[in-house]
Amino acid sequence: MNNFNRRDFLKSAAVLAAGAAVLPSITFAADNKIQRLVLQLYTVRDDMNKDAAGTLKKLAALGYTHVEHANYNNRKFYGYPVKEFKTLLDDLGLKMPSGHTTMTIDHWDKTKNDFTDSWKQTVEDAAEIGQRFVISPSLGGGLQMTAESMKPFMDQFNKNGELCQKSGMKFGYHNHDFEFTTKIGDITLYDFMLQNTDPKLVTQQLDIGNMFTVGAQALDYINKYPGRFELMHVKDELVLAKEPKVKYENCVLGKGIVPLKAILKAARKTGGTTHFVIEQEEYQGLGQTESAGIDLKVMKKWGF
Repeated sequence: MNNFNRRDFLKSAAVLAAGAAVLPSITFAADNKIQRLVLQLYTVRDDMNKDAAGTLKKLAALGYTHVEHANYNNRKFYGYPVKEFKTLLDDLGLKMPSGHTTMTIDHWDKTKNDFTDSWKQTVEDAAEIGQRFVISPSLGGGLQMTAESMKPFMDQFNKNGELCQKSGMKFGYHNHDFEFTTKIGDITLYDFMLQNTDPKLVTQQLDIGNMFTVGAQALDYINKYPGRFELMHVKDELVLAKEPKVKYENCVLGKGIVPLKAILKAARKTGGTTHFVIEQEEYQGLGQTESAGIDLKVMKKWGF
């Protein structure tokens, strides 16, 4: 990631000071870490598929300065070769510190005892476009949820962390919900992953909405594993129905029942979170880009 210059620092300091004046109850002691507000582009996935350049231009006009991709295929981002997409971002004053690309067990070549060329290219392209984090949003298929299967894969996570470090990046994992309902022995799959990866090599992108829908609490994990969550997907959830089973739906930040303010405070103070990534997947009749704009206003109101 580019160095944080004095002008940007002063601008961020002013924003945080304004937030403190408005909402002191959710403003935190400075930890001297640069904090980024990012939009996960899956929030505007349909708009990006229709017109990536036009959508990015609208996001920049709304005030976004950082985005996280969710579309990398055949060495292209949203259909653009790496250099072209980087130029598009640069021209709009946007940076892309992180992105989602699934690493599977098949990306490790046992015959060579090394990563496959395709995965090495994934890491190379992430570095070229300026990412700081390579995030896997899935475990992929063909993996049994047992200690015997998961331990070698966690070793692969650590090795990928070493690979990413060579390019000045860090590897991370983004949870869904099954990690909190699946057990390996007496602990959840997510606990197993955290306990079998090296914090210096593998970070976590905690999706607080996904875990909330199965009863897992972000605050519990932040307190249990301090400093492990450098990235966070900031989501809120509405209750659509209680019978016969509770059903949740993503909504604009602040409109649901996730204890966002408490989580954000803990993330900054204890979780080691530096990248707060807005993501919304359902919209209650609002447009995708429209919702992204509302979410940004809410986060700024809360002192970000």
